Amino acid sequence: MDLEPVWLTLKLASITTVLLLIVGVPLGWWLAHRRSWFGAMIGSVVALPLVLPPTVLGFYLLVALGPHGPLGLLSASAGFGTLAFTFPGLVIGSVIYSLPFVVQPVQASFEAIGNQPLEAAATLRASPLDRFLTVALPLARPGILTGATLGFAHTVGEFGVVLMIGGNIPGQTKVLSLAIYDYVENLQYHEANILAGGMLVFSLLILLLLRVIAPRQSGRA
Repeated sequence: MDLEPVWLTLKLASITTVLLLIVGVPLGWWLAHRRSWFGAMIGSVVALPLVLPPTVLGFYLLVALGPHGPLGLLSASAGFGTLAFTFPGLVIGSVIYSLPFVVQPVQASFEAIGNQPLEAAATLRASPLDRFLTVALPLARPGILTGATLGFAHTVGEFGVVLMIGGNIPGQTKVLSLAIYDYVENLQYHEANILAGGMLVFSLLILLLLRVIAPRQSGRA
């Protein structure tokens, strides 16, 4: 059995999760403290992948990453070529597709902290950045861990979006979900069963981990 899709999936999920935390934690903090129509609009845009069919999102990402799309033109002008059907394109699509799974638990965790700890730190002359780094982040750690876990797991299980923007190129964009699809299409049920069983065990472990994290988060609320 070719295990290259497994390592490619783990690589994609790891890079995507790091980028999701870099983007999602500040965005979740901003949304938690923004009570306006603009904040509601940004939150709705972030949550779109939750309700959009993966093929719809994948289609628009394919257009954006293609040779005539804005991201494709930007990448080509920088000398990197187009992003469609490449691993970097998969990373961009995965970040967008999994963003709400990170932002929403992070935002909820920041909202659960309330204003009192931050106000107490302000009375001690802590700067806004200091309050964020030394007060908000440690208190929101369970929500951040939940978001990171969900983002990683969601990226591992992607199918529709990665098929649309990455194709099914061995060694470049053929991730685990696509490998299972290929095995089933070729009637190689034994190989498909091994990979699918591994994903089943992985999903169960993720759910167990989230059940451990959730009580800690509620206990801090």
